[in-house]
Amino acid sequence: MRWLRYGVLGLVAVLAVLAGALGWGIGDYFNAGPLNQPTTVVIAKGDSIAQIAATLAAAGIIAHPRAFEVAANLTGAAPGLKAGEYEFPPGISPRFVIELLLSGRVVRHKLTLPEGLTSAEVVGLLNAAPALEGRVEIPPPEGTLLPETYFYLWGERRQELIVRMTRAMDEALAKAWAARVPGLPLANSQQALILASIVEKETARKDERPRIAGVYIRRLRLSMRLQADPTLIYGLTQGGRVPLGHALGHADVIVDSPYNTYFFTGLPPTPIANPGVAAINAVLHPDDRGELYFVADGTGGHAFAKTLAEHNHNVARLRALSPPKAAGAAD
Repeated sequence: MRWLRYGVLGLVAVLAVLAGALGWGIGDYFNAGPLNQPTTVVIAKGDSIAQIAATLAAAGIIAHPRAFEVAANLTGAAPGLKAGEYEFPPGISPRFVIELLLSGRVVRHKLTLPEGLTSAEVVGLLNAAPALEGRVEIPPPEGTLLPETYFYLWGERRQELIVRMTRAMDEALAKAWAARVPGLPLANSQQALILASIVEKETARKDERPRIAGVYIRRLRLSMRLQADPTLIYGLTQGGRVPLGHALGHADVIVDSPYNTYFFTGLPPTPIANPGVAAINAVLHPDDRGELYFVADGTGGHAFAKTLAEHNHNVARLRALSPPKAAGAAD
């Protein structure tokens, strides 16, 4: 009988230990974890539950990786944990860690492209953006990338964003071209894109874009040279890749370049930047007031003129206020 008594006591002791371990495990599963500040961690695709637990423990998100592994297996969650980049809040419990990894609510990064950047400048931003893979070495054709905010996930390839930007521009341009006003002196949507890029570089003011577009549209109708400084600068700087290093002068406006709209009549061969939707719509819905000239007015806007005499007066007034500034569609 003594052996039976000892056996019962041993079994009770084992059950007590198991109950204690179970109680501790349950407490650890539901209680706040050790994390004291928001932390972002990447769970790699194909990681086992043991590898996931080790990653979380190394980041200070959970204190007991083995207990986390057991809990994930016992709850049946282990096979459903999703790879990706996650942000964990301070004090998150193992239970909510598992729920987050089951949800797939990964971190979304964003990259905003301002209007008027060259494709080389866009590639610079893209290559500097975090959490992406694969460098872009050769900029896409000028004007093919739509300026807007793009969201992406950790591990996406930069070239995939280029594809999305290109598709967005194609769709925006096609939609805008289909809704254009009739009778524009533009043969196709590509010409509209070229002119929109010039308008984009001439002004950042939304209220001025249609009016500046109206000046250029009227010049095209009259077969006048556009005389747009931004196209000249684009050619002189090799698409923004090298600095100009000096103010525009007479020697620049006689340079034989297809982007020198002081030298050649009509549009340059390609866009000179990536215009936004507002600039595209301005070109396709211009505010044509019969004006042929504009010059910076010294306040961030422009003074417009219908005649050369009026324009020269505006230029003289500007020069009286400040040092000479480049004039758009002026000379």
